[in-house]
Amino acid sequence: MLNSKLIHPEILAALGKSGHFSQILIADGNFPMAGNVGPNAKQVYLNLAPGMVDSVTVLQALISATPFQAATVMEPPADYQPEIHTEFKSILGADVSWQHMERWSFYDKIKSPATTLMIATGEQRRFANLLLEVGVVKLPSESF
Repeated sequence: MLNSKLIHPEILAALGKSGHFSQILIADGNFPMAGNVGPNAKQVYLNLAPGMVDSVTVLQALISATPFQAATVMEPPADYQPEIHTEFKSILGADVSWQHMERWSFYDKIKSPATTLMIATGEQRRFANLLLEVGVVKLPSESF
């Protein structure tokens, strides 16, 4: 039995095959998974019911297992500021760079060979898709 926060076997296997600069997508309940799959992406469906499993729960499990260096979200309309983006930033911390990307460019980025894992969630909040870039595991003696 595993003794860690993340125990999903398919997610662990995909993370094990990922490396520095690999991309991991946490997709909300509206994201068109089937039409936006890259050639190296493992798809995992955790969208059991609306609101289950939510994006924040998945993010918290992932960061317990893998370091991330960057995050990209889809650019919302100018008059809408998604609360979940603030929540994502807070969980990821100041060391993770953050960028917004136009919808179609965001979809193209997801379809790249760098995307190794796509996780469908039951997240119902709009603009809750989060594309993460895997960082590196630093040695205890490294400070850079």
